[in-house]
Amino acid sequence: MGFSIRHMAITVVALGITAFTFGILAEQNKPDSGKSLNSNGVITCKYPSDPSPIYGFLSIAFLTASSVIGSYSIFHPYKGRSVPLKDLFCSTTMLVFFQIAVWVSFLAEGMLVWTTVAELVHLTNNVHRDANTKCPTAKTGLFGGAAFMALNASLFWLVCLMLADNARDDYFNEDEENHEGHYGQVLTADYDVKEQAKV
Repeated sequence: MGFSIRHMAITVVALGITAFTFGILAEQNKPDSGKSLNSNGVITCKYPSDPSPIYGFLSIAFLTASSVIGSYSIFHPYKGRSVPLKDLFCSTTMLVFFQIAVWVSFLAEGMLVWTTVAELVHLTNNVHRDANTKCPTAKTGLFGGAAFMALNASLFWLVCLMLADNARDDYFNEDEENHEGHYGQVLTADYDVKEQAKV
């Protein structure tokens, strides 16, 4: 059974919403800071239970899946019929939205990776010799901002998919009209030849 455009659209949006959800969970569960313990001039940061890196990596995975499937869904030959690239991207709107979807996806991925890795570094490198260490965590708001960027990326892929569907319809309608015109001309010419033969 082949994939339909509707199935692809639902999948892209569902994965984007899941990435957004995990990003928000990472933001909500991230502690503001850890507790510093001083022992012989060495500061050890003790953090409460922090699942935000796990949520961050899950958000990255689902955003990647949403972006890959979103990109694939545009070029997929539905019902075994593909559209040439020049006809698929003949619209300036399609070209612009495709570029926006790509860049927003990269930006969201970058923000998620940077914030998740930063949080993980804070949790694992928790021994410091600086007495002024405040036991920080990743900057507040980065997970949330990246989550919204992930949701935006999936919505841009959805718009691209709808524009690609319109381009497919236009391409195949024009193709059918051209074939119908060609066959009609052949039949008319054939009929004229027969009429002249009778005379």
